[in-house]
Amino acid sequence: MKIWQAANGELRRVLEGHVFDVNCCRFFPSGLVVLSGGMDAQVKIWSAEDANCVVTFIGHKGGILDTAIVDRGRNVISSSRDGTARLWDCGRSACLGIIADCGSPVNGIAVGAADNTINLGSPVKVPSEREIGTEGKMLLLAREDKKLQCVGLWSRQPVFLFVGSDAFNCCTFLSGFSLLAGTQDGNIYQLDVRNPRVPVQVIHRSGAPVLSLLAYRDGFAASQGDGTCFIMQQDLDYVIELTEADCDPVYKVSTWEKQIYTCCRDGVVRRYQLSDL
Repeated sequence: MKIWQAANGELRRVLEGHVFDVNCCRFFPSGLVVLSGGMDAQVKIWSAEDANCVVTFIGHKGGILDTAIVDRGRNVISSSRDGTARLWDCGRSACLGIIADCGSPVNGIAVGAADNTINLGSPVKVPSEREIGTEGKMLLLAREDKKLQCVGLWSRQPVFLFVGSDAFNCCTFLSGFSLLAGTQDGNIYQLDVRNPRVPVQVIHRSGAPVLSLLAYRDGFAASQGDGTCFIMQQDLDYVIELTEADCDPVYKVSTWEKQIYTCCRDGVVRRYQLSDL
């Protein structure tokens, strides 16, 4: 992994230690620490200041496909090709439990605070005191077997299971009850956790896989396998296209204030500056 100075594209740090591909990486809220997951089935925590790997979590039996950070980052979650999502204690580099065992690769996960009208259930056994910030949270799992699953993070109890048109690749929360999930055949499902059986809407712009989804201002940003990347403002019914990627898949879209970053199979990270929408 490489850490770049965003303002000028200067390379600041190289984080070396994973074997094979690195599938996902993100900063902790502090901006000083990085969480990563790789095809070596390892989840790692790094110092962005000196590039040292300070923690390695071992326990998954397949490549890591996504990660999520709970609150300020005392706990993190990983999902894997082995079909599980695990909760980890960063301070003790230990697994606090398997949140879900799906029997199918979990391609993407998202954590969100639940609206207080949603019943997340109660845990069967008392959670460890090392669990920090899991209460009142939902965990969303985008599964390879065409299922989108939601569980209570603290309770481990099921909230809903939705069957889509194809494998789910990615998911994100828009609010305490609204969420998006993208499939391999180009559908973006908007669901309401309070009534998940029927989608609020299904957005379909092309048949290319939806690879990344991100809540952004009053709407969301999405990227697809045909090189398209766009921002959709929900109230305005208004789409901004982010061009340049040609036909190469855009794997991930990320935002910081008015900047949007994309990473593409052509090896380029692109930065877009957005004026006020």
